[in-house]
Amino acid sequence: MAHILIVEDEANIRRVLKKILIDVDTSFHITEAADGVEAISLIDTKTFDLILCDIKMPKRDGIEVLEHAQKTTPNTAVVMISGHGDLETAVKAMRMGAYDYISKPPDLNHLLQTVNAALKKPEISKNTTKKVSVPKKYTMIGDSKALHKIHIMVDKVAPTMARVMIQGPNGSGKELVARALHFKGNRADGPFVEVNCAAIPSELIESELFGHMKGAFTSAHKDRKGTFEQAQGGTLFLDEIGDMSLAAQAKVLRAFEEHKIQRVGSDKTIAVDVRVIAATNKNLKEEITQNRFREDLYHRLAVIEIQVPALNDRKDDIPLLAHHFLSQLSPKKELAPDAVDALKKIDWTGNIRQLRNFIERLHILSEHQISAQDVLTYTLTT
Repeated sequence: MAHILIVEDEANIRRVLKKILIDVDTSFHITEAADGVEAISLIDTKTFDLILCDIKMPKRDGIEVLEHAQKTTPNTAVVMISGHGDLETAVKAMRMGAYDYISKPPDLNHLLQTVNAALKKPEISKNTTKKVSVPKKYTMIGDSKALHKIHIMVDKVAPTMARVMIQGPNGSGKELVARALHFKGNRADGPFVEVNCAAIPSELIESELFGHMKGAFTSAHKDRKGTFEQAQGGTLFLDEIGDMSLAAQAKVLRAFEEHKIQRVGSDKTIAVDVRVIAATNKNLKEEITQNRFREDLYHRLAVIEIQVPALNDRKDDIPLLAHHFLSQLSPKKELAPDAVDALKKIDWTGNIRQLRNFIERLHILSEHQISAQDVLTYTLTT
């Protein structure tokens, strides 16, 4: 039996929410609070599995209730109820740790899917969270201040279910950040499924994400699971999501809101439980103004934003990165100190990917010790 607290200053909305929930599951035990003060008092005296909390209320608002719930019962899922114009505050609440938000007036399907998903969320405890190290091949290399900030953010965000938007130029290491979030989170034992939205033709993206049924289109010779299903219980990484078509964006948004998908060519819905991380090299706010990206999808995805800097903005990491890449290729070759200095003077427009490829070139073409002259010679051949 789930214990649910509804915190809402409008009595009619409380009644509607309570009726919907009890009609669906008579075992739900519903407690009501008419304002934030009453809610905080109840949180101090009772244990709840889920709190549905309005944002704008007299006396104490929803953000204050959320903060108190996190301190008092950190394993309780909190879903915010946002009215018209409260979207920015709702997103702020999710950045603070709220599980999700629903809008007024509540959509029945969205409400029920959100409630069910929140009640099934894994418990998170600072004392019991399993510590999982990131595999060596996915380790972020560097000791710069910029990378240190990313490590701190990853450690804070990884144990939560918050959706993350990773932004940065091509080749800067966005995938490594996504994998760190996966392996340091509570879904490390689950799959990590990556989709490069820029590499899939727009007419095939829905089939890639949601799957298809045999005969749904000319080349659909058998049923196929999409990446949402493949990532069940794990993490779905939507790389270069800024290149996704508007039609696909609408369906992805619906999947987020309902926690369900439909394969192409099927009318059957499939429940999905995935943690979504997205990445892009585009300025999505600018894309929104140009009507190339949906603002509502942006707010769903960018609960937490992590900015990955260009290599030119973290040149202090070049020595560690260069030695790391060279050691992977050969333990016998070395970089002379003047070669490292020369590497730091190059304009790395292709970021870490360009540096890794250049180190491989030096490894192949240089003698035992790679010198500054080698760096200069083989840079000029690019």
